[in-house]
Amino acid sequence: MTGGGKPAAAAQSAYRLGAVVRAHAPALAAGAALVAGTVAVQLGLPFIVRRIVDALAEGTLTRTALARGVGLYAALLLPAAVVSYWMRRLPLSTAHAIEYRLRRDLFAHLVRLDQGFARRQRIGDLMTRMSSDLTVVRDALGHGLLHSTRAVVALVLGCAVLLRLHAGLAWTLLAMWIGMTLSCFGLMGLIRRRHRRLQERVSDLGHTVEETVAGIRTIKGYALEDQRRARFAAENRGLLRRAMALSYASEPIWPLFAGWFSAQMVFVLVYGGRLVLRDALSLGDLVLVTQYLLFMQWPLLSLGWIAGLLQRSRTSWARVREILDTRPAIADGPATDPTVATLRGDLAFRGVRLRIDGRPVLDGIDLDIPAGTSLGITGPTGSGKTLLVSLVARLLDPDEGEVRIDGRPLPCIPLDVLRRHVGMAQQEPVLFSDTLLRNLGFGLDRDAEDVVHWAAHVAHLEADIERFPERYATRVGERGVTLSGGQRQRASLGRALARRPAILVLDDVLASVDTQTEAAILGKLAPVVRRRTTLLVSHRLSTLHWADRIVVLDAGRIVQQGTHAELAACPGYYADTLRLQQLEAGAGAGEEGSDA
Repeated sequence: MTGGGKPAAAAQSAYRLGAVVRAHAPALAAGAALVAGTVAVQLGLPFIVRRIVDALAEGTLTRTALARGVGLYAALLLPAAVVSYWMRRLPLSTAHAIEYRLRRDLFAHLVRLDQGFARRQRIGDLMTRMSSDLTVVRDALGHGLLHSTRAVVALVLGCAVLLRLHAGLAWTLLAMWIGMTLSCFGLMGLIRRRHRRLQERVSDLGHTVEETVAGIRTIKGYALEDQRRARFAAENRGLLRRAMALSYASEPIWPLFAGWFSAQMVFVLVYGGRLVLRDALSLGDLVLVTQYLLFMQWPLLSLGWIAGLLQRSRTSWARVREILDTRPAIADGPATDPTVATLRGDLAFRGVRLRIDGRPVLDGIDLDIPAGTSLGITGPTGSGKTLLVSLVARLLDPDEGEVRIDGRPLPCIPLDVLRRHVGMAQQEPVLFSDTLLRNLGFGLDRDAEDVVHWAAHVAHLEADIERFPERYATRVGERGVTLSGGQRQRASLGRALARRPAILVLDDVLASVDTQTEAAILGKLAPVVRRRTTLLVSHRLSTLHWADRIVVLDAGRIVQQGTHAELAACPGYYADTLRLQQLEAGAGAGEEGSDA
């Protein structure tokens, strides 16, 4: 089926993390410079201690020299502390700024993708990628830059100083550091694989929670709370197992590095002590070496942690890139004419065919709907009514044939222009956690209250709103949960009308209202519909009788078409359904009279 997002080839991917990072290069470079400066000062402090120790060993240390050395040590500590503060703040705040941009760009790309992509995705998985996966990437950029720069600078400067003191001691320690670093690389692939599995399990858990909250009324109605609790417990146990598996792979890095450092300290004390006894190394030099080793313990220990973090961030970024590299199947293209700005509403379907999963759902649809006329659409459940009207706003594209507006194929019209001129009211509308005013005026300017009030009046929702304590400022709750089904449908109708569209699509939007409310709405809607092209989908034929023309779909084909009177007089689905609905209406009226 056309309308599903598709992954872009690697060479065609327009989004690069490197480009985002380079935009913050000055701040990152300043952070790296501060790290280098801080490490240089911290590596300089042991020289003061070495001078004091050597003077003490030689018996030449005076109180004045001791006071001068301690004073110099203290004087260097204060600027070192200030620089150390900015050394941490600058890269970490820059990483947060990069995370902000990544999340902004990811969300902007997400809302550009078509409904085929959204239909295949789970909300819990998308939320995990938008939140925890991006957090891992941020930590790799912030903490990774900070600690890796610190470790590299400490290693380079430390080795340079140690080489000047004693080449043999320096080369032996360097070999041990390299061996220590290489020893953890075998765990990296395992960490990456287990982190991906952990993130997938986090997505599963989030999906279970989201699905449970969204369907809580159904769960309670069927008394399935225990079943959902058991499912959540199983998902939670699975998450715990994956988290522990990742810990088992990553935690050995710390004791592994600690063991290497213990071996290095033993080596320095034994080998360095012998050098001191042979006068090949002064006592102050040995103290300097041990201080360097202690100072470099955390930077080099952090290399193992950074390596694990980088592996996790690679996995998380790959999950984020899967979304960013998905190109919308429905978008403006080379055929789009950017000069098109307005539409009259002449609508035509030419040989339209549509398949979903290889199964034909629309087959050979040919229709002409002049601007300002109305077309009623009915047929059995699953006959393709909603799919047909979805083509008008390019929520889907046909596999064969084309849909035209004002003589132009839809791909020639910019998407934002097309969708500004199409107002859709759906049978199962989605309302947002906001006020009624903003839900009805969704997409309009802030000062469009008069239009919203008019749309609520036409949708026969005004009286209900007036009964709410806060009227139009009433918050409808998530997905409109505080409103009844009929109120949600009328809010969806009002939202579509408020756009004053050239083409109005009403998809079974009166299915949840009673017949009296339906009659009141149709009475107010009739003069509005006469001024725009209208597609009206309904199973209730009383809704369609005033349409200029009506078509009956069955198995994706048009099997009947004509006016209400013509179809009522012609044997077939329409006449049979009309008769049944009239009998049901008569039986309902009789029961009401009997009850009275």
